[in-house]
Amino acid sequence: MNDLLPIIARHGYLLLTAVCFAEAVGLPVPGAIAILTAGAVAAYGKLHFYSVFGWAVAAMLVGDIFLYFIGRLSGWALLGFLCRLSASPETCILRSAEYFYRRGKQTLLFAKFIPGINTMSPPLAGSMKMQVNAFLLFDTLGAALYVGAYSAVGYVFSDALRAITRGLRSAGFAAEVVFGVGLGVYAIYRIWMYRKYKLLDMVPRVPVAELARRLAADANRSILIADVRSHGYYDAESQRIAGSIRIEPNNLEEEIKNLPKDREIYLYCT
Repeated sequence: MNDLLPIIARHGYLLLTAVCFAEAVGLPVPGAIAILTAGAVAAYGKLHFYSVFGWAVAAMLVGDIFLYFIGRLSGWALLGFLCRLSASPETCILRSAEYFYRRGKQTLLFAKFIPGINTMSPPLAGSMKMQVNAFLLFDTLGAALYVGAYSAVGYVFSDALRAITRGLRSAGFAAEVVFGVGLGVYAIYRIWMYRKYKLLDMVPRVPVAELARRLAADANRSILIADVRSHGYYDAESQRIAGSIRIEPNNLEEEIKNLPKDREIYLYCT
């Protein structure tokens, strides 16, 4: 924050557009802080508030549309790639899918305010074959709410942001130490989360050939195979294992009640 005010004031809309686009496509950049700062700069007349709003929304829409069409073409492949950057890929996909499962298109209205969901929503909407006009409408409204909220706060509290900036500059070395310590703590936290989920990843896995052998020898039909792929990846056109049943992963509490207790159950997911 101590350098963003002069940088945004100097490079203006170009930097703001680049940061907003980068955030939209999933890069770890502080889009909200850039919008907040641009709003503050606009309060001092260095930028035009409506131009800040327009460029930021447009940049985010371009990034979202890009991910939407890639998701539409690649299905869950892009989601899988994005979630590999997460500590828990399964949780990442299921959490994003759950929002769509419960709230549908309205998810796009608030998705940008939720870390993780913001990047996953456009390709998820594409993989679910959401109509383009519906996606554009709800995503535009969501981007407008996000940019409008942060730019308005920056505009209204511009004096406070300037005071914070001066305070950080006067702190000098101390601010750099605090930033360095914070960065180190965050890195340690990410490593801990990664190791935690790896240790918890103890679900027994059965090779395909082994399961096929068991099925062939299952004369009493004691084996049940369940398709638990995330909502949006299972439809009439997709292939599934013959004889398998469908279990909706976002409705497990009810689905489990209907499962037989006298059969071995094997699950397969995305």
